[in-house]
Amino acid sequence: MSTLAGQRRARTAHPRRPLSWRRLPAAPLSLAAGAVAWELIGHLAGVSFFPPLSTVLVRLADMASSGVILSSLGDSLLNLALGFAFSLAAGLVTGVAMGRYRRVEAALGVYVYALLTAPSLVFAPIFFSVLGEGRGSIIAVVVMYAMFVIIINTASAIQSVPGHLVEMARSYGASERQVLLRIMLPAAAPMIMAGVRLGIGRAVTGMINGEMFIAVVGLGRIVTEAGGRFDSASVLAVLLVIIAVALGGVALVQVVDRRITRWIPKTSRGDR
Repeated sequence: MSTLAGQRRARTAHPRRPLSWRRLPAAPLSLAAGAVAWELIGHLAGVSFFPPLSTVLVRLADMASSGVILSSLGDSLLNLALGFAFSLAAGLVTGVAMGRYRRVEAALGVYVYALLTAPSLVFAPIFFSVLGEGRGSIIAVVVMYAMFVIIINTASAIQSVPGHLVEMARSYGASERQVLLRIMLPAAAPMIMAGVRLGIGRAVTGMINGEMFIAVVGLGRIVTEAGGRFDSASVLAVLLVIIAVALGGVALVQVVDRRITRWIPKTSRGDR
């Protein structure tokens, strides 16, 4: 009897929390809602250019089983990795120099902003003429899409570092190298990584555009050929793969971001 009474008191003291929609994960719910909406609209519209999601997934499975997707995906990922690696290295170095030194910003700023606002794809014929229709032209297009947004975000991040941190480091005898590596870069890291996340998304766009309009290889080749046949299901199937590549790249950058900025205290975003 005493045991049963103790169990009743424990249940009364710690009542179960009622299930709430706010406790459910938002991302899976959003994806599920989007998938249901796609399927319903595809069936209700009944048009060839917007097939239901189930039809697209079946086509994607067929393309994956035949090996078309995997072989093309390998080429595209290589183009993306090489182009983004160069964009990241050049973007960080140039952005830090522009953010730290006024002369560098004055000399390069006009070119960086001009090339950022210019349509990157208009340079494709130039790259085709200079580099040919091989991998080099596609990598150059990826760089044009990704590098300048990384430069601008990095420069803005360096310029936004509070001046009193630099002054304090100077008062303790820190050299320019120490100020840059131990004060400015750690303080600017969150904003720099935000620019890197933007850069990886633009790099995926540059990869597909370069493959479609220059070399016709990789996933861009599949999109071009399927578009020529008016095969909307195949185009949308490849689009799902491209989105997955972009999300995977962003997730990888976020992992690196968390490791680099793990010293920053976590702030509450609320429960809403």
